[in-house]
Formats: sequence, C-alpha cells, structure tokens
Amino acid sequence: MDAPTISVIVPTLNEADNLPELLRRLAAALRARVWEIIVVDDGSTDGTLEVCGKLSEFYPVRLLVRRRPTDGLSGAVVQGLSAADGQLLAVMDADLQHPPESVPALLSPLERGEADFVIGSRHVHGAAVAGQWPALRRLNSWAATLLAWPIAGAVRDPMSGFFALHRVLFERARGLLNPTGYKIALELLCKCRPRRVVEVPIHFAARHAGHSKLGLREQLRYLRHLLRLYAFVLGAPAAAMPARGAPRTQQLRRAA
Repeated sequence: MDAPTISVIVPTLNEADNLPELLRRLAAALRARVWEIIVVDDGSTDGTLEVCGKLSEFYPVRLLVRRRPTDGLSGAVVQGLSAADGQLLAVMDADLQHPPESVPALLSPLERGEADFVIGSRHVHGAAVAGQWPALRRLNSWAATLLAWPIAGAVRDPMSGFFALHRVLFERARGLLNPTGYKIALELLCKCRPRRVVEVPIHFAARHAGHSKLGLREQLRYLRHLLRLYAFVLGAPAAAMPARGAPRTQQLRRAA
C-alpha cells in the first residue's frame, strides 16, 4: 500500500457508537485519496478498542491507547500528530459535530499553497450551528473565545477542534508544545505561529451519540492552559519563536 498523504487524528473517550458512522462518511469524503485515521483513546470502557479492531478490517485505522493520560484531549491530539505518516494533518472530534464531508475543504487551502493552518470555523460567513445551545453554554463559549483573542490574532474561532495543518508546521514547534485540556488548536496557533490562517465555514452538527466530556474540570484546565499560553506569547524571546508576526487570516465564503 502507498504511504498515506493525509492523516486524520481523532481523540476518543467512550465514542464507540460514533466511530462506524464517522469512518463511513470519512471514507466517502476521501475516497480518491490515500489516507489514514489515527484514533487516540484515553481509556474508553464502552468497547471503543474492539470497535476500532473491527473497523480496521475495512478502513485504514490505527489505534493508539493511552493508559494513564494526564494532559487531556490536547495531549491525545499531539500524540496522534506525532505518530502520523501523512504530510497533511487534520484533527476532528469523534462525535460527528465536525462534518467528515468538510475534511477536503480543510485540506484544499493547504494543497493549493494558500494557507499554513486551516480552521473549520463556526464564526465566519456561511457557517451554521445545529440546534439552540443552552444560554450557559453560549456564555461559556463566548467567554472562552474572548479570553483567547489577544493571543489568537485575527482568528474568529480559536476554540475550534476541527482544523488542518502541514506536517512541517507541526514539526517546527513540536518541542515547544505543552498541551493540557481540550483547546489544542489555540496551543498550535500560539506555538507553531502560522503566517497564513484560513477559516472555512462549517455546519456544526449536534452530537450523534454519547455524552459531552466538557465539564467544570475541563473549564478550569482551559484557564490554566490560557495563562500558560499568555506567558509564552508575551514572555518568550523573539529567538525562541518559530516565526514572527501575527498570522494573517482569510475567510472562505463557501459553506463546507
């Protein structure tokens, strides 16, 4: 088999019911490509490992199991990125809120040389969010985004967990990464310092099955992570930074 050119990283914790549908739709979206999916599991107890074993008979699935994870979803993503074989790296959740059909739209600006980092955004023209979020969730999302803006440049959705980047960009800052919690895109934006960021509008769907892992513990982790990133961005000497200047952003006005 040819080496994959695209690696899709999916962190999981009790997402067994979502994985078959995710793989089916992802395979259809990438049917003309050579790709792999790396599932990084943080101790599922719902049969996720067995489901991955069955799916690997039909799809290019690689499973990494973290027995004692301490750094949350972000650490799982970094481990998956480090193990990937592809030159184009995409990250998405397993719960199907991130539409698999939009993965080619994330990759396209990278392939055309128009971007170094691409975000599947909920906050640009053409994006949509399914259903009505509860008021508390809307407030939490708004506050988290507002707190991140000073270090995220002009990026409208730095909280997104659906994004893609070149392997070379990841490798450039790999030694600087110190993730925790669940906002890995913000970590990569601050540490990798991409010069050209494109935000692609997506239709953010409702969770397909299972339950959200976002609770008070993860929110406190986010605040600690944010303080760490502020210290890095404001305190690191210029020589320690992979690149200089805030990223330029572009919005693609086509819903994915």
